[in-house]
Amino acid sequence: MKKTWLRLGATCAAALLALSLAACADDDGSRGEAGTDEQTLTVFAAASLTTTFEELEGQFEDAHPGVDVKLSFGGSSDLVAQITEGAQADVFASADTANMDKLVAAKLASGDPLEFATNTLMIAVPPGNPAGITSLADLARKDVDLVLCQPEVPCGSAALKVGEATGLTFEPVSEEESVAGVLTKVEDGEADAGLVYVTDVAAAGDALEGIAFPEAAGAVNHYPIVAVEGSKRADLAQQWIDLVTGAGQKVLQDAGFGAPAS
Repeated sequence: MKKTWLRLGATCAAALLALSLAACADDDGSRGEAGTDEQTLTVFAAASLTTTFEELEGQFEDAHPGVDVKLSFGGSSDLVAQITEGAQADVFASADTANMDKLVAAKLASGDPLEFATNTLMIAVPPGNPAGITSLADLARKDVDLVLCQPEVPCGSAALKVGEATGLTFEPVSEEESVAGVLTKVEDGEADAGLVYVTDVAAAGDALEGIAFPEAAGAVNHYPIVAVEGSKRADLAQQWIDLVTGAGQKVLQDAGFGAPAS
């Protein structure tokens, strides 16, 4: 009986030790095999930044051992809505100033947003351009199945802007939550064309063809970035922003983004 009690005591002690170690772990980190706490930096970013931010993620993690960058991509309007509703994010990068203004108005921006890139629209079509699209005006043809971003999404807002400026009326067969949705529809052959960004067409490679149009110059998107108020990783958030606005500019411009206007 005595040995049984000793075994039970040892088991309880081990369980208490495990609970104690778990309680000491940071809420935003996890304990690795060697007992080192990892830190997670959560970045919410516009879907059009996917390729570039994934590359910068590798650079950042190489320069910051023990840091795990968690990227969450989507339409800027959806991302800012998630943050204002309580989603935990350390950094927000928007594809336009309008959605960043929403974050600022909600007093969830830590400091002043910084513009780090610009982007312009391009017509995306399937390989071979089966619908024979050559201009922006062709997107208003009745026989063209067009896909756009939703109006509240930056790429959708830009599409409306160029349409209004040229007097063209677009009747999309689908409106997507982000450029990723538009790209998928065109790549899968569910649409004859879509309006996305120059950078999206470049990232798609042979899966899509791009058609430039001069009217795009009248709807340039400006990309701002900011740390989110209340972040537990404020120092890391600022270092990520420093990378994006500094050395990361080469990655962005190599992908087709324009330099920030300010």
